[in-house]
Amino acid sequence: MTEQDTLTLSGKKIWVTGHTGMVGSAIVRRLLSEKCNILTVAHGSVDLTRQEEVENWIVDNKPDIVIVAAAKVGGIHANSKLPAEFLYNNLMIEANIIHASHRVGVEKLLFLGSSCIYPRNTSQPIKEEQLLAGPLEATNEYYALAKIAGIKLCQAYRAQYGDNFISIMPCNLYGPNDNFHPEYSHVPAGLLKRFHEAKLLNSPSVTVWGSGAPLREFLHVDAMSDASVFILKHYSGKGHLNVGCGQDISIADFADKIKRIVGYRGQITFDTTRPDGTLRKLLDISKLRNLGWETKVDLDTGIEAYYKWFLNNQNSIKQ
Repeated sequence: MTEQDTLTLSGKKIWVTGHTGMVGSAIVRRLLSEKCNILTVAHGSVDLTRQEEVENWIVDNKPDIVIVAAAKVGGIHANSKLPAEFLYNNLMIEANIIHASHRVGVEKLLFLGSSCIYPRNTSQPIKEEQLLAGPLEATNEYYALAKIAGIKLCQAYRAQYGDNFISIMPCNLYGPNDNFHPEYSHVPAGLLKRFHEAKLLNSPSVTVWGSGAPLREFLHVDAMSDASVFILKHYSGKGHLNVGCGQDISIADFADKIKRIVGYRGQITFDTTRPDGTLRKLLDISKLRNLGWETKVDLDTGIEAYYKWFLNNQNSIKQ
């Protein structure tokens, strides 16, 4: 196993966990062109937090490759209200899948983390080596701890058993099958829905949580899924890889961009009683660029496609 082994996906049985979520469903769409056999588990038929259920399923189905996209996710509000669920559920899901994958000897495993693993105050753009270099952002600490544990678990199985388990850390994502829950959604989904509803109601203003000053990096989930498949094929290193677009934008400017694309004509106000979270979070993606991948989806094009999908799927979107 070298750092840049090339893996052929054609004919492989690939288990995509969390296949109904935003990330998992995007990976499934991307894999359709790879001539592989995509394995999924219907929601409710296997409880991924239960070790015995996961091990029984993986022994029966014997996937060649596993992609760990299953996770409990949410924005700042969800993280602050449900810390035990974010830590426990994510720890159990990743530990059960990674251990079961080792037991059956899968050829390769890809674990998907999050850019929230990095310290609250760190140099920008954030290099992979800055993991554990300082205190985490308090507003998503429990989710971050679970994702850090997943990275280290992959590294531990590599070190002890030689398993080809790798990890990637995406920036903030948006796209089809996002979660539009009024309290627990991430920034893109929360803003898109609020501006759309304000447009329909002809509301005079839309309130954005926080000051609007923090800088964030946003990547369309279809670009992220393309990067995931590229990395699965071309990378087998010990260290995790950042996945992003290489550019950030203030929340205020991001909100204004969504407002324009949605066609809302009212005002934007900022609720500064709400937490901002980390003030800047831009990933250093030089390692991924050096492997040969960059996104082809610019932010305006991505948000336009995002809103079009939202309009076409309002009756079935996750609330």
